[in-house]
Amino acid sequence: MSSSSLVWFRRDLRLHDNPAWVAATQRSQSLTALYVLDDTLLATAGKHRRNQLLAELVALDRHIEHVTGGRLHIRHGDSTAIVPKLAGSFDAVYWNSDVTPYATRRDRFVLDGVRAAGADVHTSWGTLHHPPGSVLTGKGTLSKVFTPFYKVWRRTGVAPWPATTDDHSVSVTADPGQHRELVSLITDEPPLPPGEEAALDRLDCWLGRVDQYNDARDFPATDGTSMLSADLRFGTVSPRRISALVGEASDGRQGFVRQLSWRDWWAHTLLGFPDLARRSVRPEYDGIAWNNDESEFASWCDGQTGYPIVDAGMRQLNETGWMHNRVRMIVGSFLVKDLLIDWRWGERYFRRMLIDADIAQNAGNWQWVAGTGPDAAPYFRIFNPISQSRKFDAGGGYLRRWVPELAALDDKTIHEPWIGAPLDLASAGIVLGDTYPAPIVDHAKARDRTLAAYKAVKNPKP
Repeated sequence: MSSSSLVWFRRDLRLHDNPAWVAATQRSQSLTALYVLDDTLLATAGKHRRNQLLAELVALDRHIEHVTGGRLHIRHGDSTAIVPKLAGSFDAVYWNSDVTPYATRRDRFVLDGVRAAGADVHTSWGTLHHPPGSVLTGKGTLSKVFTPFYKVWRRTGVAPWPATTDDHSVSVTADPGQHRELVSLITDEPPLPPGEEAALDRLDCWLGRVDQYNDARDFPATDGTSMLSADLRFGTVSPRRISALVGEASDGRQGFVRQLSWRDWWAHTLLGFPDLARRSVRPEYDGIAWNNDESEFASWCDGQTGYPIVDAGMRQLNETGWMHNRVRMIVGSFLVKDLLIDWRWGERYFRRMLIDADIAQNAGNWQWVAGTGPDAAPYFRIFNPISQSRKFDAGGGYLRRWVPELAALDDKTIHEPWIGAPLDLASAGIVLGDTYPAPIVDHAKARDRTLAAYKAVKNPKP
């Protein structure tokens, strides 16, 4: 047992089912709960994720105080300097590992610094269902195709974590550090109610709807998804707890748990391919002659492309920091396959704006859409934004919510307003190119252009 320990919180902002926290409380007489407000990470976060993160930290501080009487010790600065310096006052330091390139570089520096300060280091994998290296092919490698990975993932036994108990006899430091500075950084209400309890409430609500997941998940106007992606990103609930409570008793539950294995697969992939957000996994596609029109990119970002389903998704993202998963695929395909803009531009924009932004998931899914990843959609799979809109938002409820200037159109015309008769558009108060933009690209022509660009690098002329 250590007489004193430091627990460094990062993307695991919970007490229950948190192996680093639980192990420290069981092995220590006293401990300090630390979070470092890292300017490098804060600078990359848009306002929605930034406010959500800060609110999550306030909630964690209150939870620690309620359970232990201690506080979350906030420090503002560089983790590679702060954590080793603090470690000199402790016997051991605990944290949960991460897979991002920034985190792995940072953690190597911190590990060396902590050991040099004379403290022991204890790391866990409290952010993933299965840790990297535990789901491998028969040859001992990570599968480059998801389905074989999932089959092994599903039958892989869960490595034990220290069991959470209600015994919090350990003394937790009551020094809140720079808590006032933390609060001063909050500029608005967070998009979601913060904290572990709120996350568990969302999980409990989801348990009443998860059986319909396979049938409802693709329809953005309905409440068919879990809304747990931000909780997984901030670690206010563990993926193991979610999978254990959801189970696989129905097709919907199996389908949802399968998504947790996708999350693990991308995380494991990023650890082995740190350039996932910068280079195509299939290197030939880095030779694509992208169009990269900055004005068209700005129209996409602002939700002003003239394609209602694309504009609805981007406006939802900009206003709330979240976008429905089906719509993420549609707007991603539109950027890459219609506008022929480098998928990395979209990945960076999403990463900044999403409250649930996670490099592994975000970059992996953008490579999937672009057809450049290890298990990608074929390059010739190009979503038609009109047929996608009609299929998954037939009644136009999602479009009317996020593109209200089209609300008066009928359920057919709202998906492609340019087909509307002039009198019908006028009666709905719509002037294309004025009150709502005309399409910035012709989908059929754009499709041909994209196929030619991909074929040029896939089958280059001798």
